[in-house]
Amino acid sequence: MSKKPKQIIPKKTPMPEQPPAERIKNYDEVPYGYTPEQAMAEAKRCLECARPLCVDGCPVNINIPAFLKLAAEGDFRGAINIIKETNALPAVSGRVCPQEEQCEGKCALSKRFESVAVGRLERFAADWEATQGTPPIPELPSPTGKKVAVVGSGPAGITVAAGLVRKGHHVTIFEALHEPGGVLVYGIPEFRLPKAVVRREVEYVCRLGVKLVKDFVVGAAETVDELLEEYDAVFLGTGAGLPWFLNIPGENLNGVYSANEYLTRANLMKAYRFPEYDTPIARGKRVATVGGGNVAMDSARTALRLGAEESIIVYRRSREEMPARAEEIHHAEQEGVRFELLTTPIAFHGDSNGWVKEIECIRNQLGEPDASGRRRPVPIKNSNFRIPIDVAVLAIGQSPNPLIPKTTPDLKTGKDGVVIIDNETGRTSKKGVFAGGDVATGGATVILAMGQGKKAAKAMDEYLKTGQW
Repeated sequence: MSKKPKQIIPKKTPMPEQPPAERIKNYDEVPYGYTPEQAMAEAKRCLECARPLCVDGCPVNINIPAFLKLAAEGDFRGAINIIKETNALPAVSGRVCPQEEQCEGKCALSKRFESVAVGRLERFAADWEATQGTPPIPELPSPTGKKVAVVGSGPAGITVAAGLVRKGHHVTIFEALHEPGGVLVYGIPEFRLPKAVVRREVEYVCRLGVKLVKDFVVGAAETVDELLEEYDAVFLGTGAGLPWFLNIPGENLNGVYSANEYLTRANLMKAYRFPEYDTPIARGKRVATVGGGNVAMDSARTALRLGAEESIIVYRRSREEMPARAEEIHHAEQEGVRFELLTTPIAFHGDSNGWVKEIECIRNQLGEPDASGRRRPVPIKNSNFRIPIDVAVLAIGQSPNPLIPKTTPDLKTGKDGVVIIDNETGRTSKKGVFAGGDVATGGATVILAMGQGKKAAKAMDEYLKTGQW
């Protein structure tokens, strides 16, 4: 008897979210998430392909069809167990991963309809587990006696730590800040990624047996070479915390922030809850954010929540070239962020007290594609104009902090100070030292950092077992 063809539901199950007019007045998460009934309905949209390309599109290779099948049946415990076989941070990646370019972009449904909402379902499964009490710990192997130091507790470091402790190795994470999570806590705002979710994921990894040491700056408190005297291998997951600047006149005026500082003050140091938390931040009425990526959207949307009457994105290309996720641009537009596109800043102008008051810009038109594959912005002569502002945020990219390379002479680095690695193993030029995430790529996505962490954990396990470099 032939199998009955599956009825295709063309659109994703909508996910409820806060109305824009309400959410710009608070820091609460924007989407509410699926109910169990909505999750089951969405999971049933999966076509159960014979060759599921969605798995190939996932940097950590989650068995997506298997977890969707269980979710469709209401077996949420089984679904989250499958996800956690390869993903140590499902509640995080379910919220901030660019699924539209990865698993969902490969979904067979997406050729004619909307793809299955894999990210929303991953988030649902992880959040469901959090409502069921303390998650169970899988059976762990006998200790190998090998010790690993992981530098940085961001997505790459957490992934490596989880992978290696599940192989029986002793793992210690060294974190420079007072809270673990890296960019997940200092960079991504509460309304997009609640910090309680990050703490929950980090606590689970610590329950697996990973030791966490905070307020410890490797390169200052101890060098990588000193760590190697005590540990059998070291993983560098220190991210990209060195902001880029425009190098234009007036950039040193008061009220001009790098996105790193602006978001760190607002997120990690909770300036949005001043004076309860004694972290000052310039709360401008007219805030200009320069850039077109997710960090720029986070900054512009944060400005609204800090009381800005107008929040403006200044971006040198058109909307089509913006590297930010479509969902983040959509949310910014919903919230009233104004977009000055095809616009390049050329100077900041201030008052007699040294505070920024205007951003001077020039209009662009798009020329031929550059090395990024996007059309190059070409300035239009004599098109200068000024926008009145009282705060500016520069979200144009970042590089790794040079502290570790400076104190580790035989660690090779490349353009913008990234640590050079073998992309399949995470091996660096220094024996016993591996790296991954933004320290090796410059500013990239959380899930790509996790993918590199997964590869590095596998290679490090092999190295610890064999000693072969």
